[in-house]
Amino acid sequence: MGFGDLKSAAGLRVLNDFLADRSYIEGYVPSQADIAVFEAIATPPPADLYHALRWYNHIKSYEKQKASLPGVKKALGKYGPADVEDTTGAATDSKDDDDIDLFGSDDEEESEEAKKLREERLAQYESKKSKKPAVVAKSSLLLDVKPWDDETDMAKLEECVRSIQADGLVWGSSKLVPVGYGIKKLQIQCVVEDDKVGTDMLEERITAFEDYVQSMDVAAFNKI
Repeated sequence: MGFGDLKSAAGLRVLNDFLADRSYIEGYVPSQADIAVFEAIATPPPADLYHALRWYNHIKSYEKQKASLPGVKKALGKYGPADVEDTTGAATDSKDDDDIDLFGSDDEEESEEAKKLREERLAQYESKKSKKPAVVAKSSLLLDVKPWDDETDMAKLEECVRSIQADGLVWGSSKLVPVGYGIKKLQIQCVVEDDKVGTDMLEERITAFEDYVQSMDVAAFNKI
């Protein structure tokens, strides 16, 4: 298993295709699997690899909480497509491996065979990508927006939140939820297009209304 070399353009393309119908490397919530792959990438994926870039920006927003995410980190080669060998950070001077080296070999005949196999696999991924219909990836978010105190005008706070407009953002229902000492938080739903709207952008825009908003948290995140 693996993604190839995640520090190369080819490896990032494999990652992008892998995330085309997934929100995370494993399961349905951020985990140590996402952190392991995230930390192996040298730089953010380019804009044309939008599935990988969307995932990268989302996992980046968990930087402060990464140690508390569920799961146990495994070797990088334990993640990704089953038919792609992980080579991220692999040494280039190993001469004792009897298996076919997909990225170079001292034996000229094996090098040609490995090169052909690698090109065939990359061609297969490119073919799958070109045939796959464009699907707009969307997520449903439940946001908790907390005021400063019990004297905050919650109607005005909600008005400020709903005033945020962006391509790929649709606000839904909301309600006020007691949190104690007479203070209520605004719990509001929204649907976002993953490639256009991220949780970090929403937090930045919402907390900009600093006269009303103390903080914003993502209470629930579900792929649609």
